Amino acid sequence: MRIVKLDAASRQNLLDSLLKRSPNNYDQYNDTVIEIVNRVRKEGDQALFEYTNRFDCEDINASNVLVTEAEVQEAYEQIDERLLETIRKSLKNIRDYHEKQRQYSWFDTTPEGTMLGQKVTPLSAAGVYVPGGKAVYPSSVLMNIVPARIAGVDKIIMATPCNRQGKVNPAVLVAAKEAGADEVYKMGGAQAIAAMAFGTESVPKVDKITGPGNIFVALAKKAVSGYVSIDSIAGPSEILVLADETANPRYVAADLLSQAEHDELASAILVTTSQELAEKVSEEVDAFVKVLSRQEIGQKSLDHYGYILVADSMADAIETVNLIASEHLEIMTRNPFEDMMKVRNAGAIFLGENSSEPLGDYFAGPNHILPTNGTARFFSPVSVDDFVKKSSIIYYSREALQKVHKDIEYFAENEQLTAHANSIKVRFEDEEN
Repeated sequence: MRIVKLDAASRQNLLDSLLKRSPNNYDQYNDTVIEIVNRVRKEGDQALFEYTNRFDCEDINASNVLVTEAEVQEAYEQIDERLLETIRKSLKNIRDYHEKQRQYSWFDTTPEGTMLGQKVTPLSAAGVYVPGGKAVYPSSVLMNIVPARIAGVDKIIMATPCNRQGKVNPAVLVAAKEAGADEVYKMGGAQAIAAMAFGTESVPKVDKITGPGNIFVALAKKAVSGYVSIDSIAGPSEILVLADETANPRYVAADLLSQAEHDELASAILVTTSQELAEKVSEEVDAFVKVLSRQEIGQKSLDHYGYILVADSMADAIETVNLIASEHLEIMTRNPFEDMMKVRNAGAIFLGENSSEPLGDYFAGPNHILPTNGTARFFSPVSVDDFVKKSSIIYYSREALQKVHKDIEYFAENEQLTAHANSIKVRFEDEEN
């Protein structure tokens, strides 16, 4: 891996390089995605199945796009028993964590005759997208469905590509059943996002779409945002390790590669105060890459978006961490808990040498659908909050309103909104006369 001295220029060059990975910079695909989304919106099933037959399986139609119970049972027969057991263990941890995120309606009353509050209501329908292609992600199934189920969403549907034979991966189907999906549809790409956003003859419309995907999925989510809610427009995966001289270089190297193997656009960055650690990590990475199964992908990722930055001080290092706002942040320092308190921007934070990133991907419980491309400055991981909406509740008795009505009227008239003022004034016109 390349080792770079951290200064203002190198930091800005790095930020500029990482921003090139944003879905906002892939305009060459945008016209294609917009065409797909608009056709599915206008033509429904006809367009959906045309694109599905072109990209996934030639035999998908209205009669078989919905996964049947028989197909689910077949998946249970095909899945390895140990994988099923592991899915169930992970599912319990994810449920336990997200249960703590539940929100409840609240109301406050006063002796003056007012009641103010907030009503929390689950969304009626949620759509979950689970990618296929380069890898299979039953873990993403759990991370999408569990918070929606805990939030109380009435109907949860899942879209995922099938293979050329019209089959969905057994592990993905089993994970969907275990997590509580109501329906699973054999469709992928931008056409699947459009189908869930607008509804077709065969696919119900949803209120929110969550889940990661390729550039076509990301741009489709961007295109339908506003017609439905989305979690975020996810970019390629990324990891940042903050380390000092106490870190184990072999652990750091292994963790950097855990994200580099996702795809060629993934980023893996070490920010450290130790030149010695930087050099040892670089050596370990080079050795690991040669023996990993996804060697070519990992090497391309490191060549383009892999960096080791050597900072003069921990303060400089943490400032860089906050500017990058990485999806995954591991802190391997002498005082990881103390350093964590200085971090403002990160999707998920892993503390200490035994808390590597895959722990969060698969098992610990927190959601692994995280903000990318610096959006951790203002976005959060997917959570139960994503699947509820809130309504403000306002009640005033006549006596309570009487005490403040002139203030409201004055405020409205000051903004030259006389109809607003009149709406209050008419309730007291008898007293004025």
